Amino acid sequence: MMEKITTYSEQETIQIAQNIESEKFPNMVICLEGDLGSGKTIFTKGFAQALGIEENITSPTFNIIKEYPNGELPLYHMDVYRLDGKADGIGIEEYFDKGGVVIIEWADTIPDYLPEERLDIKFKVIDENSRVLKFIPHGKKYEEICGAVL
Repeated sequence: MMEKITTYSEQETIQIAQNIESEKFPNMVICLEGDLGSGKTIFTKGFAQALGIEENITSPTFNIIKEYPNGELPLYHMDVYRLDGKADGIGIEEYFDKGGVVIIEWADTIPDYLPEERLDIKFKVIDENSRVLKFIPHGKKYEEICGAVL
């Protein structure tokens, strides 16, 4: 199962993130792929807002992992771009069972470290404002989420 949605503004990308957040569950993993400026961090901001997180969400490029514990569920926001596919010793896998939501930017660079069940979202830039988001669920829970909100 794969779904595609075209968004025409940052606000539409935020709305999709908020719709997915409405189906959240502990240990949810969302993997984001796409070029720089394609909307990955905008998506994460929308998801965080819907969780009730009031902190400013920025890409954790230099930190790799930022933790936001003060929402309905904790949010673990990762940017693995700088790891060059080598996530050994960082403990990324430990976050998959911490009871929160994990959102990983550049997840396609660390395929061997990702859980089998997850939601992949691929962002493709069409023009200055438009994006195509391709949703690829891995596992029944993620298929149900896509069916409910897309």
